Amino acid sequence: MAAVEGLTKIPELRRRILFTIGMLAVYRIGCQIPVPGVNVDSLSRFFSNNSNTLFGMLNTFSGHALENASIFALGIMPYISASIIFQLLTSVWPHLTALSKEGEMGRRKINQYTRYATVVLALFQGYAISRTLLSSSEGFVLPGVHFTLLATVTLAAGTSFIMWLGEQITDRGIGNGISLIIFSGIAAGIPVSAQHTFQMVRDDQLSPLLFVLLLALMVVIVGVIIFLEQGQRRLPIQYAKRQVGRRLYGGQSAHLPLKINTSGVIPPIFASSLLMAPLTLIAIIGENQYLNHIRDALQPGGTLYYIFYVGLIVFFCFFYTAIVFNPTDVAENLKKFGGYIPGIRPGKNTADYIDRVLSRITVGGALYIASVCLLPDFFMRQFKVSFFFGGTTLLILVGVALDTVAQIQTFLLTRDYEGFMKNAKLRGRRG
Repeated sequence: MAAVEGLTKIPELRRRILFTIGMLAVYRIGCQIPVPGVNVDSLSRFFSNNSNTLFGMLNTFSGHALENASIFALGIMPYISASIIFQLLTSVWPHLTALSKEGEMGRRKINQYTRYATVVLALFQGYAISRTLLSSSEGFVLPGVHFTLLATVTLAAGTSFIMWLGEQITDRGIGNGISLIIFSGIAAGIPVSAQHTFQMVRDDQLSPLLFVLLLALMVVIVGVIIFLEQGQRRLPIQYAKRQVGRRLYGGQSAHLPLKINTSGVIPPIFASSLLMAPLTLIAIIGENQYLNHIRDALQPGGTLYYIFYVGLIVFFCFFYTAIVFNPTDVAENLKKFGGYIPGIRPGKNTADYIDRVLSRITVGGALYIASVCLLPDFFMRQFKVSFFFGGTTLLILVGVALDTVAQIQTFLLTRDYEGFMKNAKLRGRRG
């Protein structure tokens, strides 16, 4: 309700939301523009028969632009892959580590490197897709000697434009631009998938009872995601009393909130991005007996796929949490302002205690994310049904929606606080 009232009463928030919607509309329009020289109908039939493969997963994250052979067919995945690379390098490369500590200027420099890497990866993946289309016997590509060069440049340019759109949404809109682009792509496929599922029920290909049970499972999973995404462990904080002049400050009690899932929807997105890398390499190197075995083993539903997927999710849960939350910095800030955790000495002991608690919470968060991402897919494959929601897409949809709503609420609170301080100053001058 607060967000609705803010939309009608606060011009800046209204402009930000409308700007975000406009940029997402531009993205969706671009997803319908095909690359010249591609047989779109033939490609769409291929993806309808291979929705449960890694190609289908890539198609989902690209907002179904891949099945349309769109100029945005690569989606935002090259940017995500580049971000993974530079976040890993920041932890081990002294030059990037030093840049990350230089504040806003250093972050801008790293972001610039990430953009360059995105273009390189987009050219690499665009070439792989064009090679795959050319070598296919399905008649995806119409005859043309310059198709590979044209498709590679077009797809790389499309990804670069999407990256720019995401940055514009983050800076001038509301919410995280990259996450919202992925969100809009997944959400755009819901009506078509739902229609397909209802058609299966009408054609007796899917039992109505099983459909209701899967729908109930989806509702339960959404409830679990909302509950756990907002869950947190609150560490009690006590501030010591201190006297400044004639006034006494401190003595208040507060808490330090530690989220169960600090990393948000990043782990499944990063894990999916890395699992798509073998397809790109195989497409460029060329198929052979051994590479085909690797490709088949990493298809969704296989044992090796589940092992790698869970392992990557757990890794990125801990890795991303370590990036966004530094217990040592938190402990130093508490000590600086006279805060402490009851029963724990300030300084290193506090940092170790926070790190220990956060590690235990992250274990539970990683298991929760892995379960949400895998269990629905496992049940759907077990019952051999094609349903319009998987665990990964559910987590992304709900997680991004919650994060966007939280940012809108933060914007409203910040504006109210600034207005309160301005009115207080005016009253002080009048007094």
